[in-house]
Amino acid sequence: MSATNLRDRYLQDSVNTASPAKLLTMLYDRLILDLQHGEDALHADDRELANDKLNHAQEIILELRVSLNVEAWDGAPGLANLYGFVLTELIGANISRSPERVAGCRSLLEPLRDAWREASVAAAAG
Repeated sequence: MSATNLRDRYLQDSVNTASPAKLLTMLYDRLILDLQHGEDALHADDRELANDKLNHAQEIILELRVSLNVEAWDGAPGLANLYGFVLTELIGANISRSPERVAGCRSLLEPLRDAWREASVAAAAG
């Protein structure tokens, strides 16, 4: 088995066995990574890479939005609105080729990623 196949198998096994909290953290980690790479690609005028990364980030935002139970807690509707705002900003950033708009989205989402990571660690510690 090749190194690529082993890595893909490991990643798939990690996703299949992760707790819901860990899966959420993994999604946020990938989202932030895509935003950083998209922002860097826009600065480098690599439109194809920027488009790929920003589109993938939009897919993650959509997944986060549709999986959010807005009845679960009082802050959920606000989080849903934030996801809608970020999605609109990413579409606009991709069209206008604005790394600044991507950076703005990243600065909104990084604290959420960090909070979910802390919650995941706390839940695992039990």
